[in-house]
Amino acid sequence: MQIVIVAMGSRGDVQPYVALGKGLKAAGHRVRLATHENFESLVNSHGLEFYPMKGNVQAFLEDPDNRKLLESGNFLAINARAAKASQRAAIDWAEGGLVAAQGMDLLVAGVGGLFLSVSLAEKLKIPLLQAYIFPFTPTKAFPALLFPPSLSKLGGAVNRLSHHVFRQIMWQGARTSDGLSRRQVLDLPTAPFWGDYHSVHLQRYPILYGLSPSVITKPEDWQNTHVTGYWFLDEAPEWSPPLALLEFLRGGSPPVFIGFGSMVSRNPEATADIVLQAIALTGQRAILQSGWSGLSKSDLPDTVFMVDSIPHSWLFPRVAAVVHHGGAGTTAAGLRAGIPTIVIPFFGDQPFWGQRVAELGVGTAPIPRKQLTAERLAAAIDRAVSDRAMRQRAADLGAKIQAEDGVANAVASVQELGKCGAFCGENLREN
Repeated sequence: MQIVIVAMGSRGDVQPYVALGKGLKAAGHRVRLATHENFESLVNSHGLEFYPMKGNVQAFLEDPDNRKLLESGNFLAINARAAKASQRAAIDWAEGGLVAAQGMDLLVAGVGGLFLSVSLAEKLKIPLLQAYIFPFTPTKAFPALLFPPSLSKLGGAVNRLSHHVFRQIMWQGARTSDGLSRRQVLDLPTAPFWGDYHSVHLQRYPILYGLSPSVITKPEDWQNTHVTGYWFLDEAPEWSPPLALLEFLRGGSPPVFIGFGSMVSRNPEATADIVLQAIALTGQRAILQSGWSGLSKSDLPDTVFMVDSIPHSWLFPRVAAVVHHGGAGTTAAGLRAGIPTIVIPFFGDQPFWGQRVAELGVGTAPIPRKQLTAERLAAAIDRAVSDRAMRQRAADLGAKIQAEDGVANAVASVQELGKCGAFCGENLREN
């Protein structure tokens, strides 16, 4: 099959789809990944076709106004700002998506590329496979990502309603952009006011979830859905760590990793001060990742080493605990490493993953970014490195996740789509 994957968002949103694409390519399929311009090297370095979609998420997040919004944790305001940016790019995305998907046999998309992909599937009459990395299907089992876990006390019907509310927040933010692309590029009628969630293109084929069933148990009301295991993208075989980092790791006890991924800060020096004070209070060694978070400090003690970007698959098994923002991908990498996790959520799905880590007993209670202090972080680090029961639970969960092969399971599901007779004898491409 010829497959195009539409993946939009930050690196954490895109990387799992690169892993899935690699698996599909290894199974003999031609795979093209349509994503933001700044991910060209990431996609190409793993041997996939790259198709550029306008925009640079890193630049968007580093805008001063957007930094302020991220620190506020106000998801509705953040979503509204992202929606305005999407409106400016809508025409380019529709034109690019139309070219990227032309002549392909299958569209694969997560939440970031979902609405555009529904329109492309309708225009080109190509099957669309939903492939998500966080819960997006309504269920009675637990509340949607934006709602507190305590909502479950009100019952399964309220849980399910919260998912519909979340889906509407996502759709209403994208509705104007979707209308522009449909009218001006795709020559399609405007989508329903409440969205295309009941579109035949979203009902015909199974839904894939790149999540570990040991972390999110498949709800009973998720029909025609496969929770495959995480889609991990390990470091390239030719990659090698910096010598200075190796020397630091060999120079003492395993350090604590601290990094906030693509989350930016208006005052990186202040954030670094909080982190360094916490490390000093614990007496631990630490690795700080600057990345997009802006963490920077020119004068570091000998017990602290700063890195820019190191593959989590290589680094996390070599540290004592991980402190991060709670992005889905970083959370998964920490859990697979079998070490305790401390989540400092900023917004979006991050509080959900922080709470899930705590519920599994493999990390401390999350500390929201606005409530982060050196004392709170130090207390969490002390517990993460000293709580034997927590460390054992983390190791046990890590072993389960390591035994899963989410990419292979997802590829097997896609392979089923290509078999004649798998869906009442119809071919994969619609007639």
